[in-house]
Amino acid sequence: MTNEETKRNRPKSTPSALATWLLFAAIFAAVQFASLFTPPLLDDVDASHAQTAQHIIDSGDWITTKTNGIRYIEKPPLPFWLVTISYRVAGENAFATHLPNALAILGLTWLCWLWARRAWGPRAGLYAGLGVLTSIGPFLFTRFIIPESILSLFLLIALYSFITSLEDSKPLRSYWMWAALALALLTKGLIAPVFFLGGAVPYLLLSGQWRRWRSLKPVSGLLLFLAIAAPWHILVGLANPDQGHPVGNHPTIGNVHGFWYFYFINEHVLRFFGRRYPHDYNKLPFAAYWLLHVVWLFPWSLFLPALLAVAWKTRRGWLHRLRRGSGQAVQLEVSAAGNQVDNAVLQQNFRMRTAWLLSLFSASTLLFFSISTNQEYYTFPVWPPLLMLIAGAMAGIEENREGAVDSPLPVSRAWLSDAQAAFTVIGVLVAAALGWGLWDSRNLPFVPDIGTLLAHRAVAGYTLSMSHFFDLTGPSFAALRLPAVIAGVALLVGPAAGWFLRLRGRHLAATISIALTSAVFLVAAHIAFARFQPMLSSKQMADTIIQKGSPADTFIILGEQSDASSVIFYTHNFFHGKPALLVLPRCGQHGEGSTLLWGSCYPDAPDIFISNDRLSNMWGIGERKWLFAQDTNQSKAEHLLAGRLYLVQTIADKDLWTDRPLN
Repeated sequence: MTNEETKRNRPKSTPSALATWLLFAAIFAAVQFASLFTPPLLDDVDASHAQTAQHIIDSGDWITTKTNGIRYIEKPPLPFWLVTISYRVAGENAFATHLPNALAILGLTWLCWLWARRAWGPRAGLYAGLGVLTSIGPFLFTRFIIPESILSLFLLIALYSFITSLEDSKPLRSYWMWAALALALLTKGLIAPVFFLGGAVPYLLLSGQWRRWRSLKPVSGLLLFLAIAAPWHILVGLANPDQGHPVGNHPTIGNVHGFWYFYFINEHVLRFFGRRYPHDYNKLPFAAYWLLHVVWLFPWSLFLPALLAVAWKTRRGWLHRLRRGSGQAVQLEVSAAGNQVDNAVLQQNFRMRTAWLLSLFSASTLLFFSISTNQEYYTFPVWPPLLMLIAGAMAGIEENREGAVDSPLPVSRAWLSDAQAAFTVIGVLVAAALGWGLWDSRNLPFVPDIGTLLAHRAVAGYTLSMSHFFDLTGPSFAALRLPAVIAGVALLVGPAAGWFLRLRGRHLAATISIALTSAVFLVAAHIAFARFQPMLSSKQMADTIIQKGSPADTFIILGEQSDASSVIFYTHNFFHGKPALLVLPRCGQHGEGSTLLWGSCYPDAPDIFISNDRLSNMWGIGERKWLFAQDTNQSKAEHLLAGRLYLVQTIADKDLWTDRPLN
């Protein structure tokens, strides 16, 4: 083949690092950064965790975290610390609350780009970064405060430091691994090192690199790990010892296990076996657990068959490449023998070992949660590794690299064309469904409070994070016209254009079109998400209290504090940190007040839990009272305080009353 023929058959080069990061920055700004400002904090876990950061600011206590004045020590502190720092810089608002999660996504984008670029080349690095920025899962589960994106970043740093410390014969890099593991432990708890070991230990055994265990600095590294991770665990344990004479796993008032039992046994061991108390969580059905990963990684999950084809084609070389010495070590050995090492061989070795490590880590983590209790987002840490593997396979096929890893025969580009065709078909079907919804709702009025149009099907008792998705109804579509139009046009045009480019052999442009289509769709999804503000957040009621109330007033919730946690957050400074009162039994023995149950059993817990009789007796006496109730408790309030309730505001399924007429 002549040089001219070679040039014609060579795939178009990947954009430069600068162009790549300009593209990353544009997508990050549109999908992640712009969405930090809306909607306001959501009820339940979002505003509850934000209250914990508020408490740190008010009290200066960075050890014993609290929510609404009650101990909340079942979660590691690092995510709360990061939000607290963010509040110091940007104020107590939704932007500052969700900024750490967004920055974690940016960090994951950088690390996936860096790692995939080294293993599979610049094109794979581009695709890996685009995958993190435009997949549904990473977008969806950074809309509220959960630590998964931060945990994923620290675990990926630990894995990259682990493999490169061995690959490059740089033992000092192992200290980054130990430090990242300690920070991951402070982010999510004991499962962080368990996940890491689930990938690293089998990798060391299969590769034979366990013989180099000394280069991982096990003694000094472990000391560094403990120096970072241990102090908080020790201090919070000393500050929160056993109280009274606790028996069994159900605390009673004044008799409650301290931090070490509660955190390590109840929150880790018993949660794994589904015996944690209180049982305020659920587990995905087995089939749904596995199949939903196609959704969380969409649209890049369409290329999973291509990844499996690459894996099958390269199966004969898996262990051979894995067991060859690390890159720099091989180079030194061969150089000592007077030979020159081909950089391509070194990259192939690193590529294979990367594929093994990422696969082992992903498989062990997925298996762990398939037998444990789980939520949809618990497997977030495996999404970036899987996206890197998909990116490596796609880039290898597009560049006609042998098997994308080490196969003697290339994998056909038809795998990519078929996936692109499937994306086009899905796009047309979804666009058609959205078009039908737009046409069907053409005569329906736009209703700002979409919550009034939703059903309340309580799928899984609302203990799964996506349960409210099943509350959608036909009339609610009228409030979603703008995002539906944006999403419909993007899905109708983008996938088809990408398929056309793929058939013309313009693979780089075709793959980038997938990312751009997904980015536009996610922007539309966020607009739709923000339209659900009245249902998901109670900030409007907080604004009403601030406008019409007095700091001396009292806010009362008929039910769980999580029902109106956003009201507590947004009125926190207005009430000068005074906690809300809860019409619930203190230290309830049937799971009542689950998020605050253990903390409420401590003898020094503030007196915020009131009975029905106490509510009735204090209603209308002294300073103004404000009462919040969701639909499940509204009839109870109307019966208990009949004739003494003054309705102030109704939003979605929530009512706000006061005990006297407003002036």
